[in-house]
Amino acid sequence: MRDIRRIVTGHNAQGKSNITFAGIATNVLDSAAWPGSRVTELWVTEEMPVDNAGVADRGARPIRHDPVPGGTIFRVVEIPPEGSTTLDTEAVFAALGSTRLPTAEDTAKHPSMHVTNSVDYLVVISGETYMIMEDGEILLRAGDCIVQRGTKHAWSNRGNVPCIMAAILVDAEPAV
Repeated sequence: MRDIRRIVTGHNAQGKSNITFAGIATNVLDSAAWPGSRVTELWVTEEMPVDNAGVADRGARPIRHDPVPGGTIFRVVEIPPEGSTTLDTEAVFAALGSTRLPTAEDTAKHPSMHVTNSVDYLVVISGETYMIMEDGEILLRAGDCIVQRGTKHAWSNRGNVPCIMAAILVDAEPAV
């Protein structure tokens, strides 16, 4: 699995810009319920507008699937090839503290089908995966950018290498 290098800027005691954090991100969730999957939390905000003061590591809190009301999450997600692993849907989403657990109807289409109360901006960094919707699917490759607007979706990596995506989740009203 891939380690993600994280650089966070801030201000020193004199108010000058500096590098506050630099190194391998350590807030990582490797799920036993979905071997080969990984979520690396980089930064989280819990208010809008965002408070850029202080030196606390806002990426060091427990990993949650959805942002808090008025919050954001910046993370990297690694999706393993489907043939190489099993997926315990209930355990994966429970470990992430999901606020909207998938239903049997959702997972009948694909085990990872779920929805979040957020608008998600994603960029495929490497590998490829299919984004499955209730009506249709599309192959995503490195460089593709996705705007996920509170819709039910699943990730299906039918290749033979992990798919790595950067994701920014912004709190939103439920779409349905």
